[in-house]
Amino acid sequence: MTTSMHRLAGVSFSSSTPSKGKIESKMQTSKSMIARRPKTMIPSVWRRTTSSEKKQRERRRGQLQIANVGSTYGRFFRVTTFGESHGGGVGCVVDGVPPKLQISREDLQFELDRRRPGQSRITTPRNEEDSCEILSGVGLDGVTLGTPIAVLVRNKDHKSQDYGEIAVAYRPSHADATYDMKYGVRAIAGGGRSSARETIGRVAAGAIAKKILKQIGNTEILAYVSQVKDVKTSEGGVDHEKFTMEDVEKNIVRCPDDSVAEKMIEAIDEVRVKGDSCGGVVTCIVRNCPRGLGAPVFDKLEADLAKAMMSLPATKGFEIGSGFGGVLEKGSEHNDPFYMDAERGLRTMTNKSGGIQGGISNGEIIEMKIAFKPTSTITRPQNTVNRDGVETELKARGRHDPCVVPRAVPMVESMVALVLIDHLMMQYAQCDLLGREDYSFVRDGNMATLYDAQAREVAATQASKAGMSAKKMQEEYEEN
Repeated sequence: MTTSMHRLAGVSFSSSTPSKGKIESKMQTSKSMIARRPKTMIPSVWRRTTSSEKKQRERRRGQLQIANVGSTYGRFFRVTTFGESHGGGVGCVVDGVPPKLQISREDLQFELDRRRPGQSRITTPRNEEDSCEILSGVGLDGVTLGTPIAVLVRNKDHKSQDYGEIAVAYRPSHADATYDMKYGVRAIAGGGRSSARETIGRVAAGAIAKKILKQIGNTEILAYVSQVKDVKTSEGGVDHEKFTMEDVEKNIVRCPDDSVAEKMIEAIDEVRVKGDSCGGVVTCIVRNCPRGLGAPVFDKLEADLAKAMMSLPATKGFEIGSGFGGVLEKGSEHNDPFYMDAERGLRTMTNKSGGIQGGISNGEIIEMKIAFKPTSTITRPQNTVNRDGVETELKARGRHDPCVVPRAVPMVESMVALVLIDHLMMQYAQCDLLGREDYSFVRDGNMATLYDAQAREVAATQASKAGMSAKKMQEEYEEN
């Protein structure tokens, strides 16, 4: 055996080439020592992993996974949006929709038409039909199956050549710079996921949620533009008990107060012709909201509403009830006194709580305001910096809203609907499960004709009256 001595920082060590016999002897000694050690002292690479250790590793691996990654909202009624502004299309997948809901493409298209671009001179001139396709989750008879509903809207009128300047130069106050900071890459044309075009998926999903809420509790969700720049509706100028969607939709700015609406349009026109933009406020109310929605402490109803509203593009502020104005009052002035109504039971004389107390809906009208900043992309020259860190001047092109609030109205309504339906399903799952006299539906399932003779008789009678036997149903589906 050849041995040589080395010295490093005052420490001596040897490098040697041992004989074959000594190698085998050392291996046997090492094996016996390892066998006598507790398992916790043996490096995992030297021994087999036990089943319990494998399970523990799997649990740790699962804890390290990132859920949703920002494109999914909801717990029971789960909505995932997809697509970029100038990609092949945008849309959503909605999981958790109750089965047996009658839904049609027209139900979704009505809301999408309210959101679509090119509606008037005060919105973006991009001309998209925003025609939706329901790809899954709805049967041939227009009834939901309880499986995920996928909705697709194809992009058609996109002009990616208008975005050459911002390929390297960042638009001030836009998401260009922060997307590069986060991902190191971004969809330049149209802004990708930061574009308001992403909200198409939310509005389509919101149309489904709205229909369920209306069907179950006659719940109405209505929003309108209450302020553009310094032009605003007066306190009490819009009657939250009575105004309708027709009142909102009768002018291009979506303000039910006609005299104020004209001034709002003038304010938008003033900045539009100068290549600039302005912001505004959308007010949203909910009538006939089911009582008891919301869960303390981190899932309060107004907390989820705030998150949903602030997830919309260009939002910068959220108020509910008296909002920031409530700080000017004393408790004796701000409290909502209770009284008993002959028809509706417990009510409040005032509604400074905005329909939510302790994070839980109380049955009064929910009232909230959402502030939207001026559109970031304007055609006026602005100082900025490019991706190489060089200061430059940017004059953006492209087609953009001079003020986002007129088209934000259906977006706000949709997000409110998604919050409410998710909380309604949570409420039913937790608080309405116990205390029933009949739990046979839990045991037998939802197809009563498979286990209940009386149900079969009723079904046969109804089919006979409708002239639709099982054989005729089969023939109809075969024809389709």
